[in-house]
Amino acid sequence: MAFVVLSIGLLSITLRFKLSRFWASGVLFLAKNICGINYHITGLENIEQTQIAIVLCKHQSAWETIFIMTVLPPSCILLKRSLLWIPFWGWAMATFKPIAIDRSTPKEALKQLLQQGAKRLQEGYWIVMYPEGTRTAPGEQRKFSRSGSLLAQRTGNPVIPVAHNAGELWPRNSFIKYPGTIQVKIGPAINVDGRKGKDINAEAEAWINNAMLEIEATKAARNK
Repeated sequence: MAFVVLSIGLLSITLRFKLSRFWASGVLFLAKNICGINYHITGLENIEQTQIAIVLCKHQSAWETIFIMTVLPPSCILLKRSLLWIPFWGWAMATFKPIAIDRSTPKEALKQLLQQGAKRLQEGYWIVMYPEGTRTAPGEQRKFSRSGSLLAQRTGNPVIPVAHNAGELWPRNSFIKYPGTIQVKIGPAINVDGRKGKDINAEAEAWINNAMLEIEATKAARNK
C-alpha cells in the first residue's frame, strides 16, 4: 500500500485518505478473521456530531493507530519526525501531512505542534494525539502531556477523549496476538472556550482514566 500511496502522491489527498482507510479496514478484518481480535465501540456518535476536533487517545498498542483511521474524517497524526525516515512506510506517511516533531528539543517541538496543528485544523483536518507520549502496558498510567490541550485552548477546537484496552490483546513489542474483544470508548467533545490548557487536559485525562476503570469492571463482571 505504501507503494500505491507514493505512486499517487501528486494526486488528491482525499484519494490517499480513502486508500489509507481501506488499508486500515483490511488490517482490522484480518485481525478479526486470523487472530480472533474483534472490537466494540461506544460513543461513536460523539465523532459524528463534531465538525473538527483534537483527539486525545489512550496509547497501549499499534492497534489503535490503525483503528482510529477507520472512524475519523481525514486527520493528521502527531508523530516523531524520525518515523518519516522509515523506507516506504515513512515516505508514504509523509504525504498525509503529519505533524512531525523533534522530541529532543521539547520547546521547539511544542512550537512546531502549535504552528502546524493550527494550520492543519484550519485546513479542515482532525488532529490525533497520544498524550502519554509512548505506548503503556495495560494497567499502567503516565502523566498526560498538555500540548494537545494547549493547542485546543489556542485554536478553540474541542477535545475528544478515547479509551480502550487494545494492549491486552495486541501487546506492544509482541508478535503474539490474543483473541477477544477490544472495548473502545469515545467520549463527548470537551468544550474549551475560555478555559486553561491544564484544566482541559485534566478533564480529558480524568475521563480516559474513568473509562478505563469501566472497561476493567465490565471485563471482570463478564469473567465471573
